[in-house]
Parts: sequence; C-alpha cells; structure tokens
Amino acid sequence: MKASDHMSFDGLFTHAMVTELHENLLNGRITKIHQPYQNELILTIRANGKNWPLLLSADPTYPRIQVTRIPYVNPAVPTNFAMMMRKYLQGAIITEIKQMANDRVVHLTITTRNELGDAEQLTLIIEIMARHSNVILVDQQTSRILDVIKHVGADQNRYRLLLPGATYIEPPKQDKLDPFTPNTDYLDLVKQYPNEDVLAKQLQQHYQGLGRDSALQFAKELHQTGDLKAHYQHFLATFDDPQPTLLTLKTNKTMFAASNYSAFGTKTRQFDSLSTLLDFYYQDAAQRERVQQQAGNLIRVVRNDLKKNRKKYKKLQQTLANTKQADELRLKGEILTTYLYEVKRGMTEITLPDYYHDNQPLKIQLSNQISPSRNAQKYFSRYQKQKNAVIYVGEQLKLTQQGYLKPKKTKKKQRSSRKVSQPQQFFATDGTEISVGKNNRQNDQLTLKTARKTDYWLHTQKIPGSHVIIHAENPSEQTLTEAANLAAYFSKARESATVPVDYVQVKRIRKPNGAKPGFVIYEGQKTLYVSPSADLVDQLTPKK
Repeated sequence: MKASDHMSFDGLFTHAMVTELHENLLNGRITKIHQPYQNELILTIRANGKNWPLLLSADPTYPRIQVTRIPYVNPAVPTNFAMMMRKYLQGAIITEIKQMANDRVVHLTITTRNELGDAEQLTLIIEIMARHSNVILVDQQTSRILDVIKHVGADQNRYRLLLPGATYIEPPKQDKLDPFTPNTDYLDLVKQYPNEDVLAKQLQQHYQGLGRDSALQFAKELHQTGDLKAHYQHFLATFDDPQPTLLTLKTNKTMFAASNYSAFGTKTRQFDSLSTLLDFYYQDAAQRERVQQQAGNLIRVVRNDLKKNRKKYKKLQQTLANTKQADELRLKGEILTTYLYEVKRGMTEITLPDYYHDNQPLKIQLSNQISPSRNAQKYFSRYQKQKNAVIYVGEQLKLTQQGYLKPKKTKKKQRSSRKVSQPQQFFATDGTEISVGKNNRQNDQLTLKTARKTDYWLHTQKIPGSHVIIHAENPSEQTLTEAANLAAYFSKARESATVPVDYVQVKRIRKPNGAKPGFVIYEGQKTLYVSPSADLVDQLTPKK
C-alpha cells in the first residue's frame, strides 16, 4: 500500500474544513485584509468575540483554506490585489461558507454595501487545485470577476478566462458522484473489487473528492467484516466531526488527516482543530522545503562557480606561462642599452655578449624603422606589460583560491529580473565594514539601495572604477585612506603611482533620470590622493 508524504487537501478534507469554518466564522465581519505573499490572502474576521485570521492560499505546493495563527510579515506597500480586496471586502459580513459538490472549491458569500449604500452580494472563491489553485472575487448578480490573485489568460486556458471583467466559469465538472448524497454504488464496487488497492482506485474514479490516501483508508474500512452501509456512513461521518490527527509514517515523515488514518502510520498527536493541525504541519513542512530549496540552490551555485573558476584558472595559468619571457625582455633591453653604441639604425638584428650568462652570444631582434634607443625602450615597454600581467594574474589566482570571485548571476527568463551578485566585503583596520561594487549593476544597488544616507561613498576622480561604501557615519582618517586605496585599486588607475579619490556622504549622491547603470552625480566632495597597494587590499580582505 503506497501513500503520499501527507494527506492531500482533497474534497473530503475540504468538507471537514468547511464544517469547522462554518461553525467559527459564519456571520463574522472582515476587519483586516493582507496579502503577505504573492499567492496568499489573509482576511481577519471578527466572529464570536474573537479575531480569526483566515488564510486563502493558492500556493502551487500547499494550497489550502484555514484559520492560521502563524505570524506573517506584510509588505510595506500593499499589492494591487490587496487594495482591490480592501475596496470590496472591508467591513463586509460572511453570510455563507459552502463547498461545491465535495470538490476542492469553497464559496464564501459576502454581504456588503456598494458605493451607493445598497446591499450587494459577492462570492469569494478559493479553488484548491495544485498549480491551478486560485482566489477569485465574483459579483454574485452578474457572475463578473472583480479580481483574481492569479491572472489566467486565453493563452494559458481556452476554456476559462480568469481575468478582471471576465465572466466566472466554474472548473470543468467531472462525471463523479458526491459521496455525501444517498447511494448504494459502493456495495457493487466492494463485491466487484476484493483487492484493497484496486478498490481504492475504483472509489476514486467513482466518487468526487477522494485523494489517493483517503481512497485507500476508505477501501480498508469497507473491507472490514460487518455492515457495509454502516462502515460507509461511519467513514463519511468523520468529516462532519473530525479528529485532527498527525501521523508518523514508516519513512519517519509526517502526514495530517481529519481522523486516524491507520492504514498509513502511527497516530503521533491529536489537535483541537484542523486549522491548528495544519499550522503545525505546514510550518514544519514549509521550513523543510525552504531548507531543501536553499541547499539545492547553494549546491548549484557552488558547482557552477567551481566549473567557471576551473576554466578561468586554466586560462590564467596559460597567461602566467606566457609571461615567463618577461625577464628575457628586460635582459635584452638592458644589454641593448649597454651596447647602444654598437647598434646602427636600419639593423634587423644584432648579436651581443650576454653578461648575465658568461658573455654567451645573444641574438636580439631589432626594428629597422626606429632608432637604437627606441629599440631598447621597446623591449622595456614589453617587459613592463608582461610584468603587469603577472601581477594581475597572481591577484586573480589568489581571489579564485580564496573564493572572492563574484558569484554567478541567477539566470531567469527576463534579463531585467536577474539577481545582482553581491559586492565584495572588506574590513578596515579598526573593523569598519567597507563594500566594493564590482560592476555597474552592483554599484547602483550598493550606492542607491543598500547604503544608508549617512554612510560614506568613494570613487576615483574622473576615472572609471568601483563604487566604495564605508558603512559608518564618522569614519576615521585611516579608514577613509584605506577605503580610498580600495577605490583606486579597483579602478582603471590601478597601476598609477598617485590616484585622486573623491569621498562624500551618500545623501549627496543622486542618479539623473535615464542615466546608465553605475552613473551618478554628486556635490560637496573632498579628495584624497593615494597609491594603490595590492598588499593593503590583501590585509583588508576578510580571512576565511
């Protein structure tokens, strides 16, 4: 006998939940309306002298309707959907709560007054159907949709338009019988299918609202000896007077049920309501899912970064190998300078004694288009370029090994919605945190969103480079100098001897409308002059 990880929120469980909500919330007044998450609406209902936070969740993984006591953090700015719900439902009365034909669809009849003061009736509908779950507000008189938490256009569903202004069409009817209507069909099914697993499948196909787990439990109870009719009625009666139960399966996972589903596991705990059972179960399950999701994301990021950094490491090593001729270039420049009097304009090569290696003859290529001294200078220039490459590659290899290369951006369907990778963090000698943006999107995020108005912003004067933020209101002179060094080092002026760096409080920074990413303007700045130092950067880098 197989079971899902938890009882599905099927039609039978919906029946039990509607019974519970009907008892607690009927004739209650809607006092607050919030949308803490994209697919979830919470109505606070004042009924029977208590406040009941009613959750209508169209979450694709855990759709449900229940009273919840789990605290939610509401967004600072309410969504358009939340604003529409407030417009129509604030202060309204819930006059009916009913389930549609033992399906996972619940209708809340709302009595309110329109702008003219006339009484009108609305229907708030929750459809609990996995990824197709939805919360819909409908004008009862015209069947017109006033708003819906998930918009479904013709490109997604030709049969049903779920958009404001469209006529509400019920979900397609299944040719199944409501088990709560009087019938004797189960008698034939039990006789025809003596195997419990097969009977369970037949019960599911015949009756509306049975999840796989409910069907298996139903089949087990119908296979007991005795009066079949009594077993049938007893099983259904548990959903009118539920015993909210948490069970532990053989796999050590838990499941919730409206009664003791003994076919699946051991009764672990009983709750005083279905809603408190769900709060306990879903808080635990949601936390488990979040941990698994974050772990999966972390592993994926690490793998991708590892793959990318291995490629980069290989390229850097190749560059490093190519730079080993740097010393040979310097040597040729020095020997040419020493024997410059022997070099004549127009020569294409000359052989001179290598005084570094026992005066062995050394052939040196020359350009016949430039003077002897320019030929020597050319060797020194090529040497300097190779030397700079060695320094850069060394730094990059060190960053790669210590894990400071910026993380891979999360790929999404739309380019504009990509997550910005995090700026690099440093710590000044006195412990003050310093952030350095490594690209234009990071710079914008860091300066305009992350930094406080009292923090200090630094940037090389009229030279492209990183935005640097000192997370302090009154940084010391040493911290300012160290941050300026980071700004100079992470700029186009890294190889310069002295670099001007402007600094100013973040509140004096602004971005002109339509300016490209990373571009800002500022006033009231002061300027420091620093010499970029790789050693200082290394000192300020937090050690793992």
